[in-house]
Amino acid sequence: MYRAAASPLRHSLRGLSSSSSAATLLAQAARFLATASERRLPGPASSCLLRSATITDRPASACRGLATMAGGSNNNSSRFGHLLTSLPKPGGGEYGKYYSLPALNDPRIERLPYTIRYLLESAIRNCDGFQITEKDVENIVDWENTAPKLVEIPFKPARVLLQDFTGVPAIVDLASMRDAMAQLGDDPGKIDPLIPVDLVIDHSVQAEVVKSENALQANMQREFDRNKERFAFLRWGSMAFNNMLIVPPGSGIVHQVNLEYLGRVVFNTDGILYPDSVLGTDSHTTMIDGMGVAGWGVGGIEAEATMLGQPMSMVLPSVVGFKLSGKLRDGVTATDLVLTVTQILRKHGVVGKFVEFYGEGMSELAVANRATIANMSPEYGRSDEKVDMVEAYLRANNIFVDYNETQTERVYSSYLELDLADVEPCVSGPKRPHDRVALKDMKADWHACLNNKAGFKGFGLPKEQKDKVVKFTFHGQPAEIRHGSVVIAAITSCTNTSNPSVMLGAGLVAKKACELGLEVNPWIKTSLAPGSGAVTKYLLKSGLQRYLDNLGFNLVGYGCTTCIGNSGELDEDVARAVTDNDIIAAAVLSGNRNFEGRIHALVRANYLASPPLVVAYALAGTVDIDFETEPIGKGKDGKDVYFKDIWPSNEEIAEVEQSSVLPDMFRSTYEAITQGNPMWNQLSVPNAKRYPWDPSSTYIHDPPFFKDITPTPPGPRSVEDAYCLLKFGDSITTDHISPAGSIPRDSPAGKYLLERGVQPKDFNSYGSRRGNDEVMARGTFANIRIVNRLLDGEVGPKTIHVPTKEKLFVFDAAMRYKADGHHTIVLAGEEYGSGSSRDWAAKGPMLLGVKAVIAKSFERIHRSNLVGMGVLPLCFKPGEDADSLGLTGHERYTVMLPSNVSEIQPGQDVRVVTDTGKSFTCKLRIDTLVELAYFDHGGILHYVLRNLVKQQQQQ
Repeated sequence: MYRAAASPLRHSLRGLSSSSSAATLLAQAARFLATASERRLPGPASSCLLRSATITDRPASACRGLATMAGGSNNNSSRFGHLLTSLPKPGGGEYGKYYSLPALNDPRIERLPYTIRYLLESAIRNCDGFQITEKDVENIVDWENTAPKLVEIPFKPARVLLQDFTGVPAIVDLASMRDAMAQLGDDPGKIDPLIPVDLVIDHSVQAEVVKSENALQANMQREFDRNKERFAFLRWGSMAFNNMLIVPPGSGIVHQVNLEYLGRVVFNTDGILYPDSVLGTDSHTTMIDGMGVAGWGVGGIEAEATMLGQPMSMVLPSVVGFKLSGKLRDGVTATDLVLTVTQILRKHGVVGKFVEFYGEGMSELAVANRATIANMSPEYGRSDEKVDMVEAYLRANNIFVDYNETQTERVYSSYLELDLADVEPCVSGPKRPHDRVALKDMKADWHACLNNKAGFKGFGLPKEQKDKVVKFTFHGQPAEIRHGSVVIAAITSCTNTSNPSVMLGAGLVAKKACELGLEVNPWIKTSLAPGSGAVTKYLLKSGLQRYLDNLGFNLVGYGCTTCIGNSGELDEDVARAVTDNDIIAAAVLSGNRNFEGRIHALVRANYLASPPLVVAYALAGTVDIDFETEPIGKGKDGKDVYFKDIWPSNEEIAEVEQSSVLPDMFRSTYEAITQGNPMWNQLSVPNAKRYPWDPSSTYIHDPPFFKDITPTPPGPRSVEDAYCLLKFGDSITTDHISPAGSIPRDSPAGKYLLERGVQPKDFNSYGSRRGNDEVMARGTFANIRIVNRLLDGEVGPKTIHVPTKEKLFVFDAAMRYKADGHHTIVLAGEEYGSGSSRDWAAKGPMLLGVKAVIAKSFERIHRSNLVGMGVLPLCFKPGEDADSLGLTGHERYTVMLPSNVSEIQPGQDVRVVTDTGKSFTCKLRIDTLVELAYFDHGGILHYVLRNLVKQQQQQ
């Protein structure tokens, strides 16, 4: 996964054009930093961002307590206090003071990438000689020489961002930590966020009711009916914890809300100015980088520690310089650019690195899309003075880019380049987001995928079955599907719905199609789920929403929906036709992930596309089409209608955008969400500092992580004679490890719920039950598409219990190993843990008794999460893996790790021996001394707990 950092602002803070939307899309979907061109400031750019008490159920003054231990704050104890410089107002007086980078008078700073300058400013401002030292500052200044040496640095962000799937377990952990503090004889109230925490509830709504004017209200009612207990718990958290803002359900998608409302760009806290920076419990937090805010995804476990004042430990990253030249051609969307850049970066390899965009192409992005929102950004409910302050600060501290001025050459670790004119319309799929397919090649690629052996680009379909047609009855009417038939078409995800140009483009495609008499097959499940109410306002203003409605793209909710697997059930007639005939059906969505089994259990081919393309494929009814040569359908005049007949030009989109996207839409949208909604405001919650756990609850459960915590750390845990619980190949994702979709009735989690009186219709999803460790442990490795090589080709959530050779559900096998006192390990290939960041992908294996994961490589956040839960990550040596070493998974494994933490070094070689006489050497993927301390304590939260107690004892 790509680590991202902040992008420099460019030109006027008042100018956002679709380039900014494009850059934001780049940052979000490709999970890396985008250097924005024209810039909008969609949320307050300074102050503590006080919110109405109605949203947090306490006085507004309590919403944003001063952050004195972490992140951005008035830190008068900094060792660099002499750098505090006044930022004057043009008319007299001052905006505030700031820690001036130019005042260091160090020529090395001028050559630093802008992304590294953000780390430098934070280090200087928070340098206390203890958590952050002068040596850390020097290491960052000397980045050119220190980065290649993988030097470790601490980083304190200004704030933390959560969504509800990751937010609920985070607050559960905080509540449990309060109990643990009491158990250790200390004040439970010490467990409180020390920096602003924003939580947006967006992951719970499902696209169940579609193609209806009442879909929005009906889906929200079902969302509350299913999640009332979770939502009440979150509302309790908003009252019990300081510094925590919770945005209620139905408000929007976290990253779009972050862009349009929560992002500050520059803080002004107690007269101290500093850049906004955010760590989010979602890998797409990088979307905020598109507006010049340093942000990237971390695990929920890391985020919890950061909330409590712990600096994030990270290796000073290399920076990839990505030069953009030229400009996008007419008809090419920002989504096409995203998918192209994603493929380039994946190929280059940017795991653990920053990516910084530069070049004249950055300014040309504005020309292609001609968005107008930014021109009105001062009217978003913020004064001109605040906008001027933000620009003045960024210019004064040398983190502002103006491509009209001569650019100082910056040094990068490696370089990439893309001519925007080379970007062409495309989609990605059918199983991975970086498998880009040019639109003109789509038909040929689809046929190749059908024939190829089963894999990321293959389904292994026998040639004689390729042209199979299945006729069925849909609600009494004749219907038919074949391989490649679209059964889900969803305009979804903040990746695209934050961009007015592609959303209006989708509306224009719908308008042209309706005027020509085209229709969408009624058995295709169509939906529209934007990330902000502002989208609805400008679609209505433009008059385009009614055409989307006519094609079945009615508004179903403001949340992630299909993008995260909350696509709801397929119609029974369609589901039966697919399953009974083994049809390889397709989904087309404007999302950012399409891993197998994620979108819908019955849909095996999933393609990411721009919103206009989603509409086009819905009209075509199949992905098995060449848009250049084959008609999409027949118009009302009986003539063939082609893709070119319904595709809008950039000029058409810009014209609608000029007249329909207005600043008051954003202002009124976010004034409304601070008032909550009736269903949220009526939730009854306890008024207590410690949460009163309900042992009968199947949503919120007191986790076992801190039950037996001791005042002193337990030290490194041995891994002795461990059995292999699972053996995997490459690209095992967090979707495989910790599913977020539906809970099958016959699964261990389903059985657990049935035993407690929960009916299948009320199972909800795994993601919604992340606050219950009993459910989540049973859901670990429960993906129906997971391929465990111990099963010799069988697909599904089972494994072999090696001592008895029995085939069991993974959870049942793990519990048997634990009951018998046996350790377990997991063997894996490359990119283990890729995909969305999920703390349960680390918590779950730990609860199953997994002591170590041995893989060829790890996704960055997941590796960190494993360490944070006390699970040992080990990497095979280059050129080696389980197969080359002849490991069958039936051996027993002992990891030769010293029992004294002082004898262990980050990244050292570790010997692994088996009971068959085979042995091999791995690299210990505990990467820093701080991570080693976490491992010594049994996990990062245990480390924080003990340190808080220790601090109290020393006072």
